[in-house]
Amino acid sequence: MLDFIVFRTIFILILGASAGYFRPPDTPFWAAALVGAALGVMAIILERRVARITLERLFGVVFGMVAGLFCAALVSLVIGQAGASNAFHFVQIVCLLLFAYVGAVTGASKGDLLNLSALGGLFGAEADQRSNQKILDTSVIIDGRIADIADTGFLDGTLVVPQFVLHELQMVADSADSMKRNRGRRGLDILQRIQKMAHLKVQIVNEDFAQIPEVDMKLIELAKVYKCKIITNDFNLNKVAHVRGVDVLNINELANSLKPIVLPGELMRVFILKEGKEYNQGVAYLDDGTMVVVDNARRMISKTIDISVTSVLQTTAGKMIFGKYDERSQSVAAAAAGDRSQTTASTLERRDPPPRREQAVGGE
Repeated sequence: MLDFIVFRTIFILILGASAGYFRPPDTPFWAAALVGAALGVMAIILERRVARITLERLFGVVFGMVAGLFCAALVSLVIGQAGASNAFHFVQIVCLLLFAYVGAVTGASKGDLLNLSALGGLFGAEADQRSNQKILDTSVIIDGRIADIADTGFLDGTLVVPQFVLHELQMVADSADSMKRNRGRRGLDILQRIQKMAHLKVQIVNEDFAQIPEVDMKLIELAKVYKCKIITNDFNLNKVAHVRGVDVLNINELANSLKPIVLPGELMRVFILKEGKEYNQGVAYLDDGTMVVVDNARRMISKTIDISVTSVLQTTAGKMIFGKYDERSQSVAAAAAGDRSQTTASTLERRDPPPRREQAVGGE
């Protein structure tokens, strides 16, 4: 980055010095040098803007401008037949600028429709590289599960981290609230852990949409520019991105899809942790965090019991399992188990001890 700054500074100085050296005779040196330096600054601004444009849109601009210049040349030929006054020359210049501008803007707006991968070669390689990129959200970095998923090899390619996401992480890590500060520092540690993985490449990009204040909308616009997906666990960002036509990889949806399938009628053993909202209900949790609501289990708090699954409710926020505890069947099973143990013990007691063999010490 420092090399680019030095190179651009040298470019501006050379352009300003050249403009001052080749100035008209009646123009001061510093005025011409300032004009040349201003042109250099404008060229650098244009170069930064062009660097953010996708290759499809750049081709669209070029094709549109060429088509506009061709149309302007035809109009100029027709107008040139009418005369050669200053008014006609002005009209020709206006047509040249107008058609070139309209062509460039139209080509830029329709350039995303071009399929450069069909040409193969360099264009196909760039399309493949862009399609293998994924943008990380602030929430998914703080969550931390993305590092475990990446460590298993389910993620490949390039993970894009925008500069404004890093800034938001730093703001959270520097927060006065201790809980937020710990979350922000944990997010930075997770990002460093991902950077050390050999099969993944983490790319920090400087694209920032200054006219958009919300970070979520910046992520969506960046995903449109890069034509890649967003990895997040934010429910609202997931919905807004789908509305705006951007694909999203939601960590929460992945976690829900990996939870074990439970069918009604199955038996499962749970630990009743607390009381439920309804009458005579108990609440338990599985190892993956799934909530289990058990009827007739209010008196079994802090105990491990066997329940029968009655229904399963799947929502976008997660999965809930509803079950029922049958105290009578549990009592019958416990009594049967007690009878079996008592019968076994009595059987062992009734057994005669094995005969002991006595050996004679001496003869009769």
